[in-house]
Amino acid sequence: MGPLQGFKIIEFAGIGPGPFCAMMLADMGADVIRLERKTKPKSDRDPRTEILHRGRRSVAMDLKNARAIEAVLKMIEGADAILEGFRPGVMERLGLGPDVCLARNPRLVYGRMTGWGQDGPLAQAAGHDINYIAITGALHSIGRTDQTPVPPLNLVGDFGGGGMLLAFGMACALCETQRSGRGQVVDAAMVDGASALMAMFYGFRAAGMWSDRRGTNHLDGGSHYYDTYECRDGRYISIGSIEPQFYALLLEKAGLDDPDFQVQSDRERWARLKEKLVALFKTRTRDEWCEIMEGTDVCFGPVLTLEEAPNHPHNAARKTFIDLDGVVQPAPAPRFSRTVPQVQGPPPAHGQHTRSALADWGFDPLEIEDLAQAGVI
Repeated sequence: MGPLQGFKIIEFAGIGPGPFCAMMLADMGADVIRLERKTKPKSDRDPRTEILHRGRRSVAMDLKNARAIEAVLKMIEGADAILEGFRPGVMERLGLGPDVCLARNPRLVYGRMTGWGQDGPLAQAAGHDINYIAITGALHSIGRTDQTPVPPLNLVGDFGGGGMLLAFGMACALCETQRSGRGQVVDAAMVDGASALMAMFYGFRAAGMWSDRRGTNHLDGGSHYYDTYECRDGRYISIGSIEPQFYALLLEKAGLDDPDFQVQSDRERWARLKEKLVALFKTRTRDEWCEIMEGTDVCFGPVLTLEEAPNHPHNAARKTFIDLDGVVQPAPAPRFSRTVPQVQGPPPAHGQHTRSALADWGFDPLEIEDLAQAGVI
């Protein structure tokens, strides 16, 4: 029932942002085939825990076999989109580059996911999330004063600036194709996506509201009213009382009548005021502070572990997390009022649906058996 129901997409299997993009498209209702190498990778991991692979079928092929390439091109003739996450030039060397694929299917949306992009001096260099966000200004901006930058997991490059950017780009291109009847290539680079995520901070810097010295700004933990604090039980809370009315409520709920706190935006006071809040929040447990502040306009939230988060009353009420075959995981997002998305199925085992998926995509039984005999599948 998702909004992308009816769209057929081929995902060339990879890791990280590519599978995340494919998961988002499948969650939204698209029929996504995960095209994997014929040789099963060595891993003892339970397929159910491969959350990024959920909701789609797995087809295993030997892409070094010319017969496999022709079979893939036949699938592409009936596809709305494909997505790949290889270094620039790999798909071209396989015989599956954009020119070849668009010649077979002029309406095809061809999604490409890389760290550095399809061109530029670094296009052929290896890299990971931490490297891509390093050259955007994002990594430098995250961390405490006079300490090394802190990698924000791989959320900014791989997933926010990568997989989610590609999913957005492919959805945009699919919309445009409905009008023009023409496909196109979507070049999603993590350096571009991470840079886009930094738009507001570049605006702050241009306005003289942001310093390149991390940990000294109002949103990077430099201010006393936007940070995390340890409680008496060793657990943490988050405070985000930016607006004056929310800051006033913070002082009220915390029982602070110290006149030193009355001038909120005086950066010279921030370190001193933070020391006072550090001492104050250690006087109660996290749950006690929740009783006082959670649900108010203080802009407050307990800092939860991965184990705790699914059980938080708000997350539970909204069904933000689901249990799929015994594995707790995030539910599809965003939400739609009419075309409600849902997970189409658990992560597949390697090559689990090769024959059935090929049949659904237009291969007759004799063709499938011929591919098997030729060692393609």
